[in-house]
Amino acid sequence: MQDRLGRYIETPAGGETVRAFVPPPLPPSPPIDLLRLLERLSLAERAIGRLDGITTLLPRQELFLYMYVRKEAVLSSQIEGTQSTLTDLLRFESEAQVGEPVDDIREVSNYVDALMYGLERLDSLPLSLRLVREMHSRLLQSGRGGTKNPGTFRRSQNWIGGSRPGNALFVPPPISELDRCLDEFERFLHEDESRLPALIKAGLLHVQFETIHPFLDGNGRIGRLLVTLYLCTQDVLRSPLLYLSLYLKTHRTEYYRLLQAVRERGDWEAWLEFFLDGVSETANQAFDAATRIVDLFKQDRDRIAAESDRPGSALRVHECLQQHPFATAAGLVAQTGLTTPTINAVLVELERLGIVAEVTGRKRGRVFGYPTYLGILSEGTDPLPAE
Repeated sequence: MQDRLGRYIETPAGGETVRAFVPPPLPPSPPIDLLRLLERLSLAERAIGRLDGITTLLPRQELFLYMYVRKEAVLSSQIEGTQSTLTDLLRFESEAQVGEPVDDIREVSNYVDALMYGLERLDSLPLSLRLVREMHSRLLQSGRGGTKNPGTFRRSQNWIGGSRPGNALFVPPPISELDRCLDEFERFLHEDESRLPALIKAGLLHVQFETIHPFLDGNGRIGRLLVTLYLCTQDVLRSPLLYLSLYLKTHRTEYYRLLQAVRERGDWEAWLEFFLDGVSETANQAFDAATRIVDLFKQDRDRIAAESDRPGSALRVHECLQQHPFATAAGLVAQTGLTTPTINAVLVELERLGIVAEVTGRKRGRVFGYPTYLGILSEGTDPLPAE
């Protein structure tokens, strides 16, 4: 296992000298023990195939993607310490929240922008360091990350954990080694001589990126995005619906322990077992959520058709609420072209049917939500408790 271990270089940081870690290039040597991982790999591939299958049956696949991207943005940002919820983001996006967004919501909104940009850019640019920098620029374009050199690899030493470099949990490669580490990372991204399964390679790439930690801020969020983007480029995912942030948030202590085990002992197999379990669990959760959402929309459409006094108008409002689960009467007038009295009457009716609920308790400027739909989407997105 000696070849799997990195090396340490003494480097100045914050007025003291620290030992910075330089990882060996990928793929690991000795090679990954694929036999040990075979059963988990098979389960993960089957779970992804099942998720891919249901997305082709969704009446509006882009709607599920729209919501799932936002859920991932909230979860990934929560791992980095934001307190914003999915409800906060969706109310902000539908302009149902008055005033300037707080920094937390702006950061989550930037993540959505970076992710969608990356997915669209793959049509014209390969997954590469250039694309990573472009996504990072979008991620940190405003809010607290705006001063952390958006879109630029770091030119100073950073560290993870601890109040200063000297008591850090981990110190990434020094600047003198950063370009070489990134060059090796990009070469492995594009090589196919190793013939490693795409899911295994995605797991390796994630850890290597986290270890190199090439930006001053936003490394975790970009590192998690890389997994999904890489699987899309390899046609493992037809639609970018696999996001590991809920799994990593739930098991964050084990996640950090396994990252360190790779760095300290070269224990890639233990990390890959955890990673493949996460892929299976995440794909199965997404499949379950998609199934329940499809069933909910059908049940509510059937109830509207059977019980509404104005089913045509009510179905148009229901369609809007699928796209934006928070809405105001004025917003629905603009989206549907229906009159204000009609929209108000429909909202009263949908409240009576238990499909929508008013969420502000105000008489003016009221906001209506689609609570059952929001409940399915929001599972697992409560902010982490402060440590």
